[in-house]
Amino acid sequence: MSDRLRIALQKKGRLADDSFALLKACGLRFSVRGGSLLVRVKNMPIDLLLVRDDDIASFVSNDAADIGIVGENVLVEEQLTSALDAQIAMKLGFSRCRLCLASPERGSVQSAADLSGTRIATTYPGVTGRFLKERGISAKLVEMKGAVELAPSIGVAESICDLVSTGATLEANGLMAFETILESEAVLIRSARDMSPEKADLFDKLMRRVEGVIKSTDSKYIMLNAPKSQIVAITALLPGSDSPTVIPLAGTEDLVAIQAVCTETVFWETLEDLKALGARAILVLPIEKMMS
Repeated sequence: MSDRLRIALQKKGRLADDSFALLKACGLRFSVRGGSLLVRVKNMPIDLLLVRDDDIASFVSNDAADIGIVGENVLVEEQLTSALDAQIAMKLGFSRCRLCLASPERGSVQSAADLSGTRIATTYPGVTGRFLKERGISAKLVEMKGAVELAPSIGVAESICDLVSTGATLEANGLMAFETILESEAVLIRSARDMSPEKADLFDKLMRRVEGVIKSTDSKYIMLNAPKSQIVAITALLPGSDSPTVIPLAGTEDLVAIQAVCTETVFWETLEDLKALGARAILVLPIEKMMS
């Protein structure tokens, strides 16, 4: 068996674009052309398998791929409807969406309590069925392959359960989401079975890089000058930072330079609060790479 690590990815769409961007930010060099199903990474022993999103978990579970990047909504649905041993290794924080129940704005179903005895159209019968069972609701699931949002208008169902990103599609079809049953994002998955030592080492190396990229996405490097008497107060304002670096400024005993990595969002209000404490020459810089 090849010692090249195989990663299953969605072949096109928003999740594919975000996955490719993540791997390239991790230093992997590759080119995706046309309808290629197999892409070899040029600088690491890694192959990318470009497949349908609902095949990714199965590929990982059946050893066609070692790891994969897939929407959590797809993974959960596959786990509920198939015998898979794929498991989440890391949540990636992009391609976020919600699986929601929705119905016509002036229809007979306005909340989960109104679902009993009605029909729900969905492409996620596993997740929707689990929700109904947990709530003790008796409703009929109408499984569809697409265009779920049309179901109420053509009389197929009284409500739907579908993915919602911006809500524009629901609004265009006169629907209103009334309950979220699953919060989803892209996840990196792996098989529960052990990898070869060579693949395990490569997997660990890739995971460290992925973690570094994710941490650096929202992290910022802050540099500022401030009165020495305000070091404690200013440090308390720096979001998500460890102990900052404090450097005396030449030519003055009252001012110091403070530098810190902030792992939480830095808002304009934060800068204004720093300014109020006497901070000056405040710089907020992006971080391209980070490794703990």
